[in-house]
Amino acid sequence: MSQSQSPTAPAAPDLRIVEQRVYRGPNIWNYEQAIHLVVDLGVLEQYPSNLLPGFTEQLLEWLPGLQNHVCSRGKPGGFVERLHEGTWVGHISEHLALQLQGEAGHDLRRGKTRAVRGKPGQYNVIYSYLDERVGLAAGELAVRLVNAAVAQDSEFDFPSEMDDFLRLAQRTAFGPSTNAILEEAVARDIPFIRLNNASLVQLGQGVHQQRIRATMTSKTSALAVDIAGDKSLTNTLLSSAGLPVPLSDTIRTEDGAVQVANRIGYPVVVKPLDGNHGRGVGINLRNEAEVRAHFPIAAEQSRRGVMVVESFISGNDYRCLIVGGRMQAIAERVPAHVVGDGTHTINELVEITNADPRRGVGHEKVLTRIAITEGTEALVRNQGFEMDGVPPEGTMVKLALTGNMSTGGISVDRTFDAHPENIEIAEEAARLIGLDVAGIDFICPDISAPVRETGGAICEVNAAPGFRMHTHPTVGEPQYIAKPVVDLLFPPGTAARVPIVAVSGTNGKTTTSRMIAHIMKGLGKQVGMTSTDGIVIDERLVKRADASGPKSARMVLQNPRVDFAVMEVARGGILREGLGYDRNDVAVVTNVSADHLGLRGIDTVEQLAAVKRVIVEAVPRNGFAVLNADDPNVRDMRRSCSGSIVYFSMQPPGSPERDFIETRLRRGGRAVVLEPTERGEMIVIRHGRRSMQLAWTHLLPSTFGGAARFNIANAMAAAGAAFACDVPLHDIRQGLRTFTTSYYLSPGRLNMLDVKGVSVVVDYCHNPAGMRAIGEFVDNLAEQKEAAIDNARISRIGVIGGTGDRRDDDLAELGAVAAKHFDVLVVREDDNPRGRPRGESAEHVVRGINECIEAGEARVRKIDTVLPEVDAVRHAMVLSNPGDLLVACVDKHARVLAELEDLSNSAYAGSRADEERVGDPDLDPAELGVAAGASGEESRSDYTDLEAAEAEAGERV
Repeated sequence: MSQSQSPTAPAAPDLRIVEQRVYRGPNIWNYEQAIHLVVDLGVLEQYPSNLLPGFTEQLLEWLPGLQNHVCSRGKPGGFVERLHEGTWVGHISEHLALQLQGEAGHDLRRGKTRAVRGKPGQYNVIYSYLDERVGLAAGELAVRLVNAAVAQDSEFDFPSEMDDFLRLAQRTAFGPSTNAILEEAVARDIPFIRLNNASLVQLGQGVHQQRIRATMTSKTSALAVDIAGDKSLTNTLLSSAGLPVPLSDTIRTEDGAVQVANRIGYPVVVKPLDGNHGRGVGINLRNEAEVRAHFPIAAEQSRRGVMVVESFISGNDYRCLIVGGRMQAIAERVPAHVVGDGTHTINELVEITNADPRRGVGHEKVLTRIAITEGTEALVRNQGFEMDGVPPEGTMVKLALTGNMSTGGISVDRTFDAHPENIEIAEEAARLIGLDVAGIDFICPDISAPVRETGGAICEVNAAPGFRMHTHPTVGEPQYIAKPVVDLLFPPGTAARVPIVAVSGTNGKTTTSRMIAHIMKGLGKQVGMTSTDGIVIDERLVKRADASGPKSARMVLQNPRVDFAVMEVARGGILREGLGYDRNDVAVVTNVSADHLGLRGIDTVEQLAAVKRVIVEAVPRNGFAVLNADDPNVRDMRRSCSGSIVYFSMQPPGSPERDFIETRLRRGGRAVVLEPTERGEMIVIRHGRRSMQLAWTHLLPSTFGGAARFNIANAMAAAGAAFACDVPLHDIRQGLRTFTTSYYLSPGRLNMLDVKGVSVVVDYCHNPAGMRAIGEFVDNLAEQKEAAIDNARISRIGVIGGTGDRRDDDLAELGAVAAKHFDVLVVREDDNPRGRPRGESAEHVVRGINECIEAGEARVRKIDTVLPEVDAVRHAMVLSNPGDLLVACVDKHARVLAELEDLSNSAYAGSRADEERVGDPDLDPAELGVAAGASGEESRSDYTDLEAAEAEAGERV
């Protein structure tokens, strides 16, 4: 339908934002950081743009830049074509958000809009951003623009809305100096992290990091800054070195200023000792009256009440920028002024000058607007004019005495005009003060002539000098002075990044991360690691939390000790914020199975694999992805990797998976495989035609003699990651041989301890795939134990529980799998039921167990339900006899280990006073805030009487 045939547009358009999310790194929608809005079109779902009269014309009137959007047509104007042909307002809001950011100076092009599955009228709107506050504000304003344009709302004040948005962008944006340094850093592939809402920025990662605040750097001496801030001391030091400086002295009173001025001779300059940006500076004061008149102005700008009176040097104002002791740029600073045209008043000329789009408030733009003050009006009168008077054509009227850019001055580039002697003087001044980045202010008739001959002097040395007069001169060529600053912080060839290994998958990612960290620690690396248990820096737990998200990753990269990072990356963090960094050198994906389905729109294993794939997509061309070739969903991720692939497989030679790998090896690929031999299975690293034996699986402590097959897979994944990081073979071997599943190396993951003769294993297993792996481990370990005691049968007791936010059938499947491997099952629940009523998750687990029993596939003979985790473990211990195998799959492993430690050192639970316990203080329940039996939950069990339970257990054995 053409626009001429369109019906009347809806009177009350109701496009609204349902949800908004900020991705701070690569994510499922974009390789870069992005804003994600879920919008509901409401009634506008029935109205594409070609059915909205005047809609397109209104948008183009407000934002003419939309005409340059290429959209899917691949040419400028493509988006406007789509508007005329008809496109939905969700897609339109994406382009509006990008264009609004463009109006604020953020050049962004990437965006996409996709319908939300199963929710008609709702759309995912994704677009890039530079500053998240500006990006979110752009999305919100885009929605208001759409609704106003559809309704043709005459009361909608677009100029006011746009001004508010631009002011927000200006408040949050980096200043010109900081931005120049960051642009140079990005061009050299140096990552940065903004550390506050102002200009404090970290360049580089971990041990390689440097910091800047505007143009002050990590290498800027605090002592040098103090000296430069003391103008009297600065003059004394420069004068003692024979450099030209004006005569000066410091005073605190108005009478003292007059006395000094009389002594050194008029004209003089009066300024605050600790001032900056030219505030409070009075120049060319020719008599006592002028000194007294200006003194209060200078005093108002002084923090300590100390003023400097110095001889006035006539000439032009030049700023010399010195970086690392070398002159990099020189700008002539011309004070704020207007030039008469014979028609306009001075006030009108100021307004015309301020209308220049390059002028803004403060330092937000390359030029600053001229402000009219009482001092300005007095200066104009001294020149024989009034603010409402019309100066003759061609007459220059000064509006400020100093040439500072912050008072509205302009700059003229003079970098290549300076005399070598003047350059030498400026460089020597910066070295004497000790500043790595210094602004040396010269006053002299001409910078191209030696100041010692023409009569000039250094009037000031500035720490943290502004760059905009050099990068954006009003007249002349811009100087790219950010490069020497970045060279100062990161000399050519210096590393700015730490290697990052990202590990993801459904099961095994925590153990794999710990194995990799352990291997790298053996090389002397100071490893920063994130995991579901917390943040570990150089083997020290610095934060106990689920730290598998992007915020934790940034914490590691901000730590100045870290020179190698291992990041466990969970599904939730990717969906919530993306990755916490721009790329990872190695990505490891252990497996993908049905877990967390039904959450955040992830309903299938294939969709879950797409989430895990983000870390593979974040691998650069010189990086590696370590992929499980035995898992089809993981194996297919190879197509999304820009770098090389290292496969690992536990399948025997001749299997389809091994044939797949062999084909890649013939092309020079890399893999970690298992080779069966008469002495057992050998982990072998393959690279093309090379074959390197690594270790026997049964000799690795983490595999429990080969019983823990899943830890064999984890060890192979860790070996592949270490091999991709060019770790020598013997160091990989040594790392795997010394890695154990003790609580101190791998807390909460297959920790085994002996409690009163019962072999207790504590693990985090919480999904069906993990339970299958644990079940296989239990079968293998039980066989080993039974063989060691002449095939006497031992009981297998399991403490299991599902997570409340899993689907009902997933919880039932967990119970059904466990029923096939354990003789006795005690069903528990996490402290956090995650939205379910207490006991509901356990009921679904029990349902699965009973369904397995009814199908005749179960091994289990006894089922108890004890909801509190610690009570469930205590109950399982009561049901156990010496020699039995108890596997406790728990959520709060520290609390459970504390209870087991207490049990192992007590005649019976609670028999000793706290002061008599001899357990490990690191596992002290009191220190963990947990007391035995203090979980606050009721136990539901057929055995609430401990004596009866103990008697029953004895009879069973």
